[in-house]
Amino acid sequence: MRYNVAQLLKGRPGTRRQYELDERIDNLDPDLEPGEALVGSVVLMRTSQGILVTGRLRTKLDATCRRCLEPCSIDVELQLEDEFYPVVPIGEATLDKVSDSDLDDAVLIDEHHILDLSEVIRQGLWLAEPENALCRPNCAGLCARCGGNLDRGECQCDQGLIDPRWAALQMLVGEAPDSEERSD
Repeated sequence: MRYNVAQLLKGRPGTRRQYELDERIDNLDPDLEPGEALVGSVVLMRTSQGILVTGRLRTKLDATCRRCLEPCSIDVELQLEDEFYPVVPIGEATLDKVSDSDLDDAVLIDEHHILDLSEVIRQGLWLAEPENALCRPNCAGLCARCGGNLDRGECQCDQGLIDPRWAALQMLVGEAPDSEERSD
């Protein structure tokens, strides 16, 4: 995910290079658990100020299902569109001035003219990862009483017992507090 862009920076604005990406990202972030390599393509295009990187990348991340707490794998797609700026000029290439507010360490091309996508991809994966991962759309989750995984079958705990703190509310709906039946 590191590209030497010296020749691209020497070119005219609009000059492009396309790269196919198929790279393991196991060491990108200790809290991200990729299940597969990051694949896709990126286009690097010379602009008047630097290099615009666009692309579509995808991978699978290992996660925990929010309902049943079992491990699961989720598909993640990442759209890239970031402009990178060189920290030192290159030869005779003319570049427009970049405002200081646009300069972020993640989008700087180093003094050796290496453009590193690692940080932008790391941040993008965190944003693309769903907040509430599910092992499957119809996951039944856990039993509220005993914590058993309802995807593995019916729970074996006694569903009829009512917490005595809720007995008064059950009287309001017309059921006896010690009723073995539940109303859903």
